[in-house]
Amino acid sequence: MTVVPVTSADLGASEVSWFAALCSDDYAYLGVPDPALRSSWAHCSGIVKRAEAHGFRNILCPSSYQVGQDTLSFVAGCAPITDRINFLAAIRCGEMQPVMLARTVATLDHMLQGRLTLNVISSDFPGEVAPSAYRYKRSHEVVEILRQAWTQDHIEYSGEVYQISRVSADPARPYQQNGGPLLYFGGYSPDALELCGAQCDVYLMWPETKDMLAQRMRDVHTRAEAHGRTLDYGLRVHMIVRDTEAEARDYAEHIASKLDDEYGKLIRDRAHDSISLGVAHQARARELADQYGYTEPHLWTGIGRARSGCGAALVGSTDQVLTQIEEYRKMGIRAFIFSGYPHMDECDHFGTKVLPQLKTCSLPHEYGRVPSGTPATPLGNGPRR
Repeated sequence: MTVVPVTSADLGASEVSWFAALCSDDYAYLGVPDPALRSSWAHCSGIVKRAEAHGFRNILCPSSYQVGQDTLSFVAGCAPITDRINFLAAIRCGEMQPVMLARTVATLDHMLQGRLTLNVISSDFPGEVAPSAYRYKRSHEVVEILRQAWTQDHIEYSGEVYQISRVSADPARPYQQNGGPLLYFGGYSPDALELCGAQCDVYLMWPETKDMLAQRMRDVHTRAEAHGRTLDYGLRVHMIVRDTEAEARDYAEHIASKLDDEYGKLIRDRAHDSISLGVAHQARARELADQYGYTEPHLWTGIGRARSGCGAALVGSTDQVLTQIEEYRKMGIRAFIFSGYPHMDECDHFGTKVLPQLKTCSLPHEYGRVPSGTPATPLGNGPRR
């Protein structure tokens, strides 16, 4: 198996995260809307509290224009009802003026006392179809402005998209004084890899065969190395874990048993990222799968029939899932964002069968920002400072 070079401080532990289904992405049967699982404050905050109770270290809070909860408002609302779990909040670069975004993020970071990480998104806005190079240039500038706001007394910036003349950064200082929240990023185009290599801290991937994942890691590692930086790597994948492989595969068939493929296509097409290169790769994986939807013995692509974005699940017994996670870890992947259907129930399955057997951490602020050797937060779920 190909291993990508990393210099992580604690390769014996992983950041294990769950997913808050803010964007109307929760089903008992894939593609069949269920009023009890609709995106609401009560339902989605319940997922967060359940994940924290099981000991997940972080939770991804996605963003969508079409459906669901507003991401940053949702994260703010979760601050007083949680005390250990970190929040990986999606920010769509350019959606908010960068100085205002810096202040909003800093306020959230103080509310959460440092339990904040950010997922950088570069997609189009409603009614916009912008060239890829422009979108990633815009994101690049937004991140540079955020860095100034989080580390300097004043913001002075002259770019192609943004020009800012000596704006005070005083209200934008975050709780995390070591460079602000960690930045997670996922993208596949050359412009995307350049943005991640130059600016972000964790490169997130969607599920593909291990050889394909390893190549993506090598590609972004090369980009980061050119900037004198080293990244962490993450995998976003769904989960179906049961006591036996037969039970897990049966459940995979069960949740897809009522899916109408035409309706599934409508669900996929409504997402703003539906024409992205990453989504195209997920579609290609479904085309290459066997008659049961598997591209590898435990990687099932059936999820992607009913959603855009991350479209495959690890399916297997507790031991088989643990083995797969360990294989990913040996490749150099340290951050995992899991989810499952329904999200509350699958959180319980994974949280009781698998999570107690994993050594977990919150990723440290060390790559390209502070000297190597900063230790990861050890097992236990105290906030990352």
